[in-house]
Amino acid sequence: MEQVLITGASSGIGEQLALDYAGEGWQVYACGQSQQRLDSLCRHSANIQPVQFNVTDMDEVTLAMTSLPQVPKLIILNAGTCEYIEHGQIDVELFRRVFDVNVYGLLNCIQALQHCFDAETQLVIVGSTASYIPLPRAEAYGASKAAVAYIANTLAIDLANKGVKVTLVSPGFVKTPLTDKNDFAMPMLVTTQYASAAIRKGIAAGKTEVHFPLKFSLFLKMLALLPTRVQLAVVKRMTGKQ
Repeated sequence: MEQVLITGASSGIGEQLALDYAGEGWQVYACGQSQQRLDSLCRHSANIQPVQFNVTDMDEVTLAMTSLPQVPKLIILNAGTCEYIEHGQIDVELFRRVFDVNVYGLLNCIQALQHCFDAETQLVIVGSTASYIPLPRAEAYGASKAAVAYIANTLAIDLANKGVKVTLVSPGFVKTPLTDKNDFAMPMLVTTQYASAAIRKGIAAGKTEVHFPLKFSLFLKMLALLPTRVQLAVVKRMTGKQ
């Protein structure tokens, strides 16, 4: 039986990935902070095994990973959070909360698992299209996801000699409990089912980056090629900031 480890599996994209891989007959190690949500997820399939820990706690991460019967060759590091800056007022504690989960939580998991990396390992890291260009109120979230993208892409270089395949996932807006809190328009919003299908297809194809929905992500990629002053002008116009 093929195996996959998924962090952030108690809701959103991670939950849908766990359900879909389990439905395809995979053994799924579903990782999350809420034992109650993980238990609820496991009731959907006998192929899902809960692994409870907080990604921001290195000791918890290490204990959880060492307790696994074996580390799967497919590892999807999806845990993340989002908070927004208001009126351009920097809040260091807010930044710290976001970076603790999105960046250091990611690194905690990688450090705990890296001794198992080999030529059969596929490491999938979930970032965001928010890393492509500057967006209003996303000082903390966008910066954290830019760091995630840089980490993923440099690991793709540095782990190549071991044969490890690294895939960066850059979703646009996906309807999840996290985005349900957003109080602004989310263009080309997709479902978790759409996101899961796109991610699983990209993983199976061994892609270096999986980004979606394509019209949205390609628009942002093209915008990112323009001079910064043009990017800023376009974003201000699109978001009513001018």
